[in-house]
Amino acid sequence: MDTFDVGQLVPGFRPPPQGAPAEIDPAALAAAQTRTRHWRSSFPGPLIPGTDRHRAETCRMFRETFNPYRPAVLDWPSLAPAERARIVALPIWDIAVQTEGKARLRMAAYARTLCEPDMRGALALNAWEEQRHKDVLSRMVAAYGIALAPEPTPALPADPEWAYLVTGYSECIDSFFAFGLFELARRSGLFPQALVDTFEPVMQEECRHILLFANWAGWHRARLPFWRRLRFEARVAAVWLYLAWERIGLAHTVGAERMAPEQEQDNNFTLHGAQSVASTEVGMADLMALCLEENARRFAGYDERLLRPTTVPRLASLLLRIARPLRGRR
Repeated sequence: MDTFDVGQLVPGFRPPPQGAPAEIDPAALAAAQTRTRHWRSSFPGPLIPGTDRHRAETCRMFRETFNPYRPAVLDWPSLAPAERARIVALPIWDIAVQTEGKARLRMAAYARTLCEPDMRGALALNAWEEQRHKDVLSRMVAAYGIALAPEPTPALPADPEWAYLVTGYSECIDSFFAFGLFELARRSGLFPQALVDTFEPVMQEECRHILLFANWAGWHRARLPFWRRLRFEARVAAVWLYLAWERIGLAHTVGAERMAPEQEQDNNFTLHGAQSVASTEVGMADLMALCLEENARRFAGYDERLLRPTTVPRLASLLLRIARPLRGRR
């Protein structure tokens, strides 16, 4: 039994209120699905990173776009044998469940180090939602009889800021590609529409998570004095190098029946999933374009004054500009 409790790590955190399963109104859930995708601040001026207003509106966005779905009442549709076999065969489920387990712990560990109550509460809620993602995935694999490897118990990070940066930037990378791969799977029929609809709240919640992370990073770095900001930027650069090296290592292990413990990669399942989804007749340029399209669509409903993750979309746009002329010549 999973006994993880964000409140034990972040004193004062209270989970958001949720009705009992029998009390959930389908109309209210539909309204929540819309509300979680659309938010605009009532403040008329600019939201300047580092200001109290920017922090307050970022945290208000995260609270007000909360979706009250309950994993226990999600309706996992019956699948035809061929559909179930394709989903069971995807080599992502072990990594996906373990990723959420590490993310919830790292976010809660960093949240409890913050003195500012608004941001501490938002990051604690983020950790709670990661716990809910883990619950969703655990119930899904149980519903379809997907066998998981034993899950190691992640340790409390010795350096909470580093762990939070790794988790946050990992999610920025993985979500960008996951948005496109999820849509590609829907279009190809790999995931039946009923299953797509059931899993959709989790995908949009990941968009909210990286929106919160991007604005936390902007708020945090703008408040640092010059020498501490230099140190922070050096840490961010080190995180990107670490993640690049990690994903190069992961690319070499894709296709192995089971990675050895010393080869297990941290916080990523995008490349594993791509091996299965990208087997359709879709070129890399087309897949990149779809990821950019889906990334823009999922962020479109949020106040444009809030910061967005930009590094991966910019790199993808650059690669796309290079790839299209080359493809044209061929």
